[in-house]
Amino acid sequence: MFLGLDVGTSGVKAILVDAEGEIAAAATTPLSLETPAPGWAEQDPEAWWAASCAAIRDVLARRPSARVEAIGISGQMHSSVFLDQRGAVIRPALLWSDGRTTAECREIVTRAGGEAQLRDWVCNPALEGFTLPKVLWLRNHEPQGFARLAKVLLAKDFVRLRLTGSIATEPSDASGTLMFDPANLRWSREMLDAVGLPLSLMPDVGGSAEVLGRVTPGAGKLARLEPGTPVVGGGADNACGAAGVGAITPGEAVSSWGTSGTVLAATAQPRVDPGLRAHTFCHVAPGVWYVMGVVLSAGGAFAWYRNQCARELAEEARDDILVDEAAAIPPGAEGATFLPYLQGERTPHRDAGLRAAFVGLSLAHSRAHMTRAVLEGVCFALRDSLEILKALGLAPAHLLLTGGGAKNAFIRQLQADVFGLPVTTVNREEGGAYGVALLAAVGAGAFPDLQTAVQRTLARRPPTPPNLDIHRAYEEVYDRFRKRLVAART
Repeated sequence: MFLGLDVGTSGVKAILVDAEGEIAAAATTPLSLETPAPGWAEQDPEAWWAASCAAIRDVLARRPSARVEAIGISGQMHSSVFLDQRGAVIRPALLWSDGRTTAECREIVTRAGGEAQLRDWVCNPALEGFTLPKVLWLRNHEPQGFARLAKVLLAKDFVRLRLTGSIATEPSDASGTLMFDPANLRWSREMLDAVGLPLSLMPDVGGSAEVLGRVTPGAGKLARLEPGTPVVGGGADNACGAAGVGAITPGEAVSSWGTSGTVLAATAQPRVDPGLRAHTFCHVAPGVWYVMGVVLSAGGAFAWYRNQCARELAEEARDDILVDEAAAIPPGAEGATFLPYLQGERTPHRDAGLRAAFVGLSLAHSRAHMTRAVLEGVCFALRDSLEILKALGLAPAHLLLTGGGAKNAFIRQLQADVFGLPVTTVNREEGGAYGVALLAAVGAGAFPDLQTAVQRTLARRPPTPPNLDIHRAYEEVYDRFRKRLVAART
């Protein structure tokens, strides 16, 4: 068996995958999110480790005879773990959705000598969600904590540290730090020198399918794993999610709904958006990159709305009831629009100060209209990213779906209608956890490479085509969505 572990924002998922690619068991341990101030988002890294151990114990309890041959870890990107010389956590991690670092982003651009240098050095803009601004925030606002700083890790790499004692990362996650050069696969000394940070803060970089550590006896006891079990490099959640649906070759594209949402397209070279509206990162497949647009609140926007506006519904049926209600409302929600910018927005606006809004509500609108507006608003925000990919010459013929937006037939059809493209899913629904389990299988020698692993384990389901009449109707509604951006800035 191969163990895939996905350290998300809302929970840690563990799955067991057998040599044929079948999912033998799955378990999830929830996580909580702290928001000490508007626009801030934090989690305790030790909570990730505790939840990881709990999820692993739970999934192994479901298959007591399972022998884990290798482990892969995926995780939320950008979130900063600050460690001292002893490996102790200095403060709660600033997450990918944290928007407090606008001043530090301006500082980075100034120190680098302009955005053109960022494009050359790290292929990406200075955005609040990335890791480097968080390091500078620690230096600027908590100097005593910064004085203790010895290493900066990402979420999955912190769990690997606790699991194996090894301090390491791999290119797909390193790409999102703003301190790594995705084109040349190395830490950017130019960037680090410009902001006055030493290279020693950064972990060593290995391959996504390379064994970068082994389970220690102490960690094995906590997680009920055999000491010495190999742990591969793994990858960033979006890259592993793409691998989990087989999108690892140039020309493939994926739309993902997690807490955030993304649209990404795999490329054979590191392609950089001239306007730096989309991101350029390394994939978990060697020699492959991807261009990605990010919606900070996708599933997170729906979860917020559900928890605030449908508390009286039974929790286990709440999502299905809301979606069924929305499906009865005509496209466009009869004039109601939702702007899903609860934590600001990355693509295409690059504005941490944006805020969510319902616009166009009247006494004639019901909860069902509002639900439909929320779902449409998320799809329109994802389409903003798709339009950038098209402008870069990366227009896909279809989109693979993963995450929550892939599991419901109405939301699949909604995406097809808004995007104007066929959408499809695969025979696995575990996303990043499945992709990283395949990387573990490659690292253990069960498959010669990730491409072979994908070919032998994944099958695509029949596509959901767009309703062209509804797509044409959505063109006007999408234009309305874009014009109402002003409401998010007031």
